[in-house]
Amino acid sequence: MPPSPPLLNRELGILGFNERVLAQAADPAMPLLERLRFICITSNNLDEFFEVRIAGLLEQMGDNLGALAPDGMSLQHVYDQVAQRTHRLVQRQYALLNDTILPALEREGIHFHGTPVWDAAQTEWAHQYFTDELLPVLTPIGLDPAHPFPRVLNKSLNFVVELEGKDAFGRQALLGIVQAPRALPRLVRMPPALSGYSYGFVLLSSLLQRFINALFPDLVVRHCYPFRITRNSELFVDEDEITNLRVALQGELPARHLGNAVRLEVAADTPAHLVRRLLHESALSESDCYYITGPVNLARLMSLPEMVERPDLKFIPHTPAISPRLKNGANLFDALDQGDVLLHHPYESFQPVLELLLQAARDPSVVAIKQTIYRTGSESPLMDALMLAARNGKEVTVVVELLARFDEETNINWADQLEAVGAHVVYGVVGHKCHAKMMLIVRRVSVAGKTTMKRYIHLGTGNYHPRTARLYTDFGLMSANQALCEDVHNVFQQLTGIGGKLALRELWQAPFTLQPKLLEAIRTEADHARSGRKARVIAKMNALLEPTVIAELYAASQAGVKIDLIVRGVCALQPGVPGLSENITVRSIIGRFLEHHRIFYFHAGGEEQVYLSSADWMDRNLFRRVEVAFPVCERQLKRRVIAEGLSALLSDNQTAWLMQSNGEYVRRRTGKIARNAQLNLLAKFCPP
Repeated sequence: MPPSPPLLNRELGILGFNERVLAQAADPAMPLLERLRFICITSNNLDEFFEVRIAGLLEQMGDNLGALAPDGMSLQHVYDQVAQRTHRLVQRQYALLNDTILPALEREGIHFHGTPVWDAAQTEWAHQYFTDELLPVLTPIGLDPAHPFPRVLNKSLNFVVELEGKDAFGRQALLGIVQAPRALPRLVRMPPALSGYSYGFVLLSSLLQRFINALFPDLVVRHCYPFRITRNSELFVDEDEITNLRVALQGELPARHLGNAVRLEVAADTPAHLVRRLLHESALSESDCYYITGPVNLARLMSLPEMVERPDLKFIPHTPAISPRLKNGANLFDALDQGDVLLHHPYESFQPVLELLLQAARDPSVVAIKQTIYRTGSESPLMDALMLAARNGKEVTVVVELLARFDEETNINWADQLEAVGAHVVYGVVGHKCHAKMMLIVRRVSVAGKTTMKRYIHLGTGNYHPRTARLYTDFGLMSANQALCEDVHNVFQQLTGIGGKLALRELWQAPFTLQPKLLEAIRTEADHARSGRKARVIAKMNALLEPTVIAELYAASQAGVKIDLIVRGVCALQPGVPGLSENITVRSIIGRFLEHHRIFYFHAGGEEQVYLSSADWMDRNLFRRVEVAFPVCERQLKRRVIAEGLSALLSDNQTAWLMQSNGEYVRRRTGKIARNAQLNLLAKFCPP
């Protein structure tokens, strides 16, 4: 087996994706408030990068300065390279915010009022707001032998306060810490009459810094500086030792916000001695410290576009289309009896998926519903429909993935509610996250005068999450194809029961057949190329890292197979290398929507095999998760997937980034006609 991709390349690849996201914010053609949103998305992505990737790297390093990665590279070297690039990315992020975005917002009447320039009326309003809304919920902590440095919560907004004087007990006051509760709004709108702008805002940090002295009466507040600590947020669950996964997770969740520190963010003007104190208390080094020229909790500005009624500064809203076959209250079971239905989100509505489940919940002929849940949100009409089905006497079985990162608590809550109404809740297979997106409905039907059971399914590339279905590109297939339905039934049987492998006729399933089937399909294309026949592979995914698949793609390229890869995030394959991969192109599409569907196309001697999946080509997806890849069989639907999911993106010359043979990406903006795949699909499905 080829060696795994170097750890450094993987981490730098993740940062490279975030650099491409930030480039969206620098694009003057992008609506202004959306540019701000992309800056916030970059911050949110970096938060998770530190909570998971950097945290894992630091954990591997531990106290062993000579620790090596599996590829033999020094972990310290990996960390140093990643830290240097991350520092540069953060500097560019704040420079773009301060030098470009904020001045442009001010020209549009959207202004952030900093404390040094408040006039008397603004100061009076701000003081009243602080007194009424903030002061009652703030808790100052003075540092002394009885009050050691607090273990501040992960990503919380905090302030270190330098003090002079003695308190009521005669203690010498030097330092205090104030943590801003998460419930407090990070943005407060100033009344327009006081602001002088249509939309004037004050940051929570500005309010606290201006009136922090109210928390330390009779003391002199010399300085006050905001800071934020990011912590390791991975949950430790020993899957070999646990007897009840849900109970084990519930025991770990409270500690998530108090893991080991991995990053310190401080205001750029924070004095060196205070930075040293914060680093010491957090057990961090200077390279872990990020000096910020703006809000240290930048992701919280994500709420600003929703607070500003300026449609001209945002993307034009769209109403997802409804397939003509599913309109006017159609009986979806009758519709599926006539043929498969393909849904392309967010251009087409997610509502038919919910409607299928609601019809099943209310239909007296439906006897059973089975569903996988990975991420669905804290408020979910889909989960409400499953509970309605259980209350209506249906046999409801839900495979809830408790280890869906950062959704563990939400999924535990849903599991409790489902069990309370009589649904069967299982947690899949320990050691293999259930990432497949499947719904199975069993219904009594009459055929030739006889009553029999018939199955209906929905399979998707994305989560059962109505909100993200408006933001992520995904395909969903609803079908009454009984061969597919039989396979889905068998996968559910594996997830809920105990037994040997069940043979699948249509689905490719990880961790069993998905990777071997991919290798076989790629090899077949290589054989066709060697025999002089047309050969083609097109694949779209979020990440490409699995070494055996990469090796097979290299071999196919050398055999003459034309290979086009659309990989949104990290990609360990190097395209365009003479003698190795000159027949391979790699592009990343970064646009209005998050490209999320996974599509695998093989020319297959003219048969054109097309599979949709929830699986990226990564070790974890192919070997440590339960995933499925499902074929699109109906010719018309297959042509749609090729046209909308592949060809449109391959011709995109506005949001595409082409990977060079050295691993760097170059934005592709060529041709006389501008082609933006996402905007063109919006115009097709959701015309103004």
